[in-house]
Amino acid sequence: MKMSISILKNVIERIAMKTYKGILSFTIISLLSVGALSSFAGEIPKGKPDYPFSRQEDIVDTIHGVPVADPYRWLEYTDSADVQTWTDKQNALTRSYLDNIPARAKIRARLEELWNYPRQGLPTKCDNRYFIMKNDGLQNHYVLYAKKTLTDELSPVIDPNTWSADGTTAMDWWTPSKNGDFVAYGKSEKGAEQGVLYIKNVLTGENLPDTITETRYPEPAWLNDNSGFFYTRHPAEGTVPPGDENYYEKVYLHKLGENPENDELIFQRPDMKELGFGMQISKDDRYLVIYGYLGSSRKNEVYFKDLNNHGEIDTLISGFNNYYEGDIIDSILYLRTNENAPNFKIIAINLKNPNPDSAKEIISESDDMLSSFAIINNMLVVKYLHNAHSRVKIFDINGSFIKELEFPTLGSVGKPTGRWKDDEMFLSFSSFTYPRTIYRYDFNTGVLSEIYRDPVKVDPSGYVTKQVWYNSKDGTPVSMFIVHKEGMNLNGNNPALLTGYGGFTINETPYFSSSNYIWLENGGIFCLPNLRGGGEYGEKWHRDGMLENKQNVFDDFIAAAEWLISQGYTSPEKLAIRGGSNGGLLVGAALVQRPDLFKAVICSVPLLDMVRYHKFLIARYWIPEYGSSEDPEQFEYIYAYSPYHHVVKGTAYPAVFLKAGESDMRVHPSHARKMAAALQNATSSEAPILLDIERKTGHGQGQPISMQIEKYADNYAFLFWQLGMGE
Repeated sequence: MKMSISILKNVIERIAMKTYKGILSFTIISLLSVGALSSFAGEIPKGKPDYPFSRQEDIVDTIHGVPVADPYRWLEYTDSADVQTWTDKQNALTRSYLDNIPARAKIRARLEELWNYPRQGLPTKCDNRYFIMKNDGLQNHYVLYAKKTLTDELSPVIDPNTWSADGTTAMDWWTPSKNGDFVAYGKSEKGAEQGVLYIKNVLTGENLPDTITETRYPEPAWLNDNSGFFYTRHPAEGTVPPGDENYYEKVYLHKLGENPENDELIFQRPDMKELGFGMQISKDDRYLVIYGYLGSSRKNEVYFKDLNNHGEIDTLISGFNNYYEGDIIDSILYLRTNENAPNFKIIAINLKNPNPDSAKEIISESDDMLSSFAIINNMLVVKYLHNAHSRVKIFDINGSFIKELEFPTLGSVGKPTGRWKDDEMFLSFSSFTYPRTIYRYDFNTGVLSEIYRDPVKVDPSGYVTKQVWYNSKDGTPVSMFIVHKEGMNLNGNNPALLTGYGGFTINETPYFSSSNYIWLENGGIFCLPNLRGGGEYGEKWHRDGMLENKQNVFDDFIAAAEWLISQGYTSPEKLAIRGGSNGGLLVGAALVQRPDLFKAVICSVPLLDMVRYHKFLIARYWIPEYGSSEDPEQFEYIYAYSPYHHVVKGTAYPAVFLKAGESDMRVHPSHARKMAAALQNATSSEAPILLDIERKTGHGQGQPISMQIEKYADNYAFLFWQLGMGE
């Protein structure tokens, strides 16, 4: 799995499966009034569902002396005819429910209507032009545009909407050359993310003949003379044992116009197959810095090479003891690190005298978490998290404070775009009740000006956002955002949707998503706690929710539900939970540990069989976060919470909607299949256990908007049906 250098969140998302959350929070503009929903008088099947037969096999593994049953292991084999037939029956059962919920048609129509507005991303500046991603409204994918100046008209560069009729061929990533005359980009099918690298000549509109396979998020580091780039590549099928094509990443140099088969191998670590790499080049093309990431851990090594010499790549920081990421200006490498600083600090190392012991501390650790930085206008633009919302401060290159930027309310700021010599930068800002807005900051005048605001068709003025604190099971204070209608009566009878993530240092901060307003306008409460395992409160907060401490994450989530009930926000009959990927593990664990606490559960692209998770796809990258059942000590705590292994026969489980994609390259769809079979055979209640396996999508990356609308309609229809909303 590819690790990003420039944007930490992308690093963890790609390793930690966080793309799903991006899809949940993607700006689907959706609003539905209470009066628009009809009562549920459709032909929804009554009584306990007639589930497809799921045979149970007598499979018991003895792991470190413990017998572990796995009766549904046959559902791991996606290509099996039995599995495909079983999946067809499960999908048909699910549709027999969801398609007969009267509210679904109205939800879907309103989603499509209210999504139809233009939205765009941050400008990325190169020498000769700006690049901007833009969607006119209902386009399945954003289009990459370019223009010479900010006031010029946009000209299309790459339009993924022309690649497939159903929108299932997508552009996974794009990286322009320094002068902007070329764009390297990745193209993949059905959300698989195992893409092919192409190079577009922006001036002619043609692709170069250079085509590179086995590239999954290679994030090319372009040479400053635009003649080529360093990139990462995975082994070709057949060159390594089956399954290892996802590992053994290598760094290559590609020169434009040359045959990629002859690309120079720059660096590899065959002794550590779970090691992934990211690269940076100094602005004078002299130094190459390579970051070696040990899976999803917060520990990496740093290597470098003086490109003026022909020697080997040297190790600058060794040992995988801490985390480092940064940027190079001339010979100075600036690094954000948690070395002796759980909330992170910034140090500088002179590569002319490459001794980490002589590193200079530029910005010290503070009480707020230093989440990222960029060097723009030869200044340090530093983003902090203060109680899970963003603060942006500007320092000079030596670390002296200059100013803090002011934003309209408490919210989230995306990492700015801009180059070290530019006199401008661009930032995005949003909050639960403040639509995503793009700002331009002028370093010459010190003025932060709005240049674009999403023209959403939602009026958020009648809603309030609170940040509350509650105590988890062990007494640890945990923060939570709550959004609802102004003046709501806390009578314990309000429908509430609790969601979370709690892993891989992913930060759950305020974000604007108009799809949430379907929920809010109909009297729903939206709740987002900052669970341990995330990075909102530094590395200690993360470590308190990983490995042997993973149960803390589930305790934090369950405590949030109990607090909402005790404070009169909702009740178990009106409380739903939702999570995807690592968040799917979260809600899966909450489901089996406290089935009495929830009315409905949406569990998407989840990890649920934690005993065998590491055997599939790229999951060995996540062993630093979860551990592995191969280790006796780690097996003990993994098995203690593994949701699939704690489904109990005769339990009255709430309604559950499990979702997965057959093309998922991160989390194997067998997790959802096996859990669905286990729950269907175990539950004593009539609440439905539904499974949706999508054949043309993966973990969520690259999913076309048309498909997202259908999936959102399914989700909200399921929740409205189960919680009695709109009657």
